[in-house]
Amino acid sequence: MTGRFSSAEFLAATLARLLAGSRTVAVGTSSPIPAAAAVLANLAARQPMTVSLLGSSRTNPFTSGGVELFDFAAQGRLDSFILGGGQIDGAGNVNLVGIGGYPTSRVRFPGCYGSAYLASLVPNLVLFREEHSPRVLVPQVDFISAAGRGPTGTYRPGGPSHLLTGRALFRFDHDRGGFTLLSVHPGETIDSIRAETGFAFDTDPSVGETPPPDAAALVLLRGPVAAGLTELYPNFVQRFLKTV
Repeated sequence: MTGRFSSAEFLAATLARLLAGSRTVAVGTSSPIPAAAAVLANLAARQPMTVSLLGSSRTNPFTSGGVELFDFAAQGRLDSFILGGGQIDGAGNVNLVGIGGYPTSRVRFPGCYGSAYLASLVPNLVLFREEHSPRVLVPQVDFISAAGRGPTGTYRPGGPSHLLTGRALFRFDHDRGGFTLLSVHPGETIDSIRAETGFAFDTDPSVGETPPPDAAALVLLRGPVAAGLTELYPNFVQRFLKTV
């Protein structure tokens, strides 16, 4: 992104700020930037934080993978989870199944793996997708793997809080059921974000530029965060974290 930091470092630092104040954070598999964000948030936390990186033997308090994680969430003990998707729409719905009518989808995604369950239970569900384009941010997803809101009158403690992309940061309004643009990344404008977003959104009156990672965050990312991720994501660490 600049000579001072990579785009991955920028996004990880931004995600980490969205996890501030959490006591427990979990990240699924094949998620190097969210994993970096969770470890960074833990290192920068002013209160104890437990981080679970699914698939890690070092940074995971659970011994039986998703089973214990889902039980933990059902008990109301999981504060934050970072969820990606092949498609995300303006109502906060996430598609992890495929493009086209199910079950004859012409493009298949990895699958839901409990995303609907966690989206209903985790109060700070941060949606993340690095690609920001009308192909990904669509008016309506082809398949709802995880719903932005539940049916009227149902009890649901969880749901999206924010959406972070490679271009901008949005907040999700549960009462309205839509996104509000909070900030744009360097080089972007409100108009450029509208042009690359397939759904309508509101704009916060104080929309500005997303803050870059500060010096302390970069030291942590390139030191202990990078060291902690070499088990799961050695190629990511080598390519995107400017290790010291």
